[in-house]
Amino acid sequence: MTGSAATGPIAVLIRHGDYHQRKNVPSALQPFPLTKQGEAQGKACGEDLSAWLSDEHLTLNPIVYSSCQLRAWQTARLACDVLIKHGHTLTIEQTPSLAERSVGSAANLTLDEIETILTEDPRFDTPPMAWKSDSDYCLPLQGAESLIMAGQRVADHLTRTTAQQPAGTVTLHFGHGASFRHAAHLVGVLTRDQIAQYSMHHARPLHLCHIENGTWAQTGGTWKIRQLTDKTLD
Repeated sequence: MTGSAATGPIAVLIRHGDYHQRKNVPSALQPFPLTKQGEAQGKACGEDLSAWLSDEHLTLNPIVYSSCQLRAWQTARLACDVLIKHGHTLTIEQTPSLAERSVGSAANLTLDEIETILTEDPRFDTPPMAWKSDSDYCLPLQGAESLIMAGQRVADHLTRTTAQQPAGTVTLHFGHGASFRHAAHLVGVLTRDQIAQYSMHHARPLHLCHIENGTWAQTGGTWKIRQLTDKTLD
């Protein structure tokens, strides 16, 4: 099922473009901008979306959603500028609902720093191995979330923002790979095992259709197969 064959409103999930990510830092709230490559990816995303909307005769929701992180907003802005040139009228609405998993008060510390803090704090246990990719583990720090909690936040946003849209209407959502993948699992598009097997390409749309009976189906786009050495979650 793709494009005009969709039986409900369509949520398009777009991971931000390549950005200046600090190494060995859980990426949730890093404030850095897109790289030149990321900027090119954002523009190409707009062209791809414009062609798809035209080919499938779909209606684009004039409200476009983005997380509050600069890399996601920049990707949305670049893609929307292209779409506007092709005749669409769009407004970007930033929302924390689309943010990546928060590590709370450990925001923008390195993995080693976070683990040292937990080890030295008598209130906390040492975090488990590979805690960063553990869907259910939540750092015992103020404001922290587990990956599945972040996915639920995003899934709720997708359901809420598509509920009032007619069939065939497309709403764009610019956010982050791990929270999008966990949201896709929670709405029934990915299995639990597939969360770890897949990643998302930078600025390449995935189409999820909200079917009339309340279920979701993937109707376009492709997941990126995760390599064993790929530790990037966002």
